[in-house]
Amino acid sequence: MKRLLWVWGPAVAQMGLIFFLSSLSDPPLPEGVSDHAGHSLGYAMLGVLVLRALSGATWQGLTFVRGVGTVAFCTLYGMSDELHQSFVPGRTPAWDDVAADLRGAILGAAFVLILHIINKLWPTKI
Repeated sequence: MKRLLWVWGPAVAQMGLIFFLSSLSDPPLPEGVSDHAGHSLGYAMLGVLVLRALSGATWQGLTFVRGVGTVAFCTLYGMSDELHQSFVPGRTPAWDDVAADLRGAILGAAFVLILHIINKLWPTKI
């Protein structure tokens, strides 16, 4: 059970944060951050955390296929989030928000995969 929480806990926590923010009629965003940028940032973090979970929280578990699975998982979660927003007063679902979620998930997964490649090419003793 500890291992499951270690591996999936951060991703589930990020999903919970996204769900909570989607439940608000007017979610807070930092000054100068657009709605789409907020979506992309939240889903980039989700992409990092889901890829970590799908890889068993190890560098050895990282694969391109798991990266693709991460993007698919995050995009489906983004679609469910838009459905959820349709029930929140003042919120409306939008396909451009799903596109921003997709962009974020791709960036997050790509970031981790690029770090993995760099780590393989120039291993460190950290």
